[in-house]
Amino acid sequence: MFRLILTHAKKHPSLIPLFVIIGSGGVGAGLYLLRLATVNPDVCWDKKNNPEPWNKLSPTDQYKFYSVNVDYSKLKKDRPDF
Repeated sequence: MFRLILTHAKKHPSLIPLFVIIGSGGVGAGLYLLRLATVNPDVCWDKKNNPEPWNKLSPTDQYKFYSVNVDYSKLKKDRPDF
């Protein structure tokens, strides 16, 4: 597959930006899925030791990828412990 891309890029150099953009989009999507699988509190990989990881989050944990108006370091706990 990579050899085919190189031969097309040699014949048509105007396709190189297209290959770079499509490749970086694929890598970015893969990295975002990896981040969701490892950091997201909704994902539970170890059900024996931590069956409900979303209950162990403190109010200052930022679990969203991008937060516009919320400063998570200044939030206070407003929920009971279970």
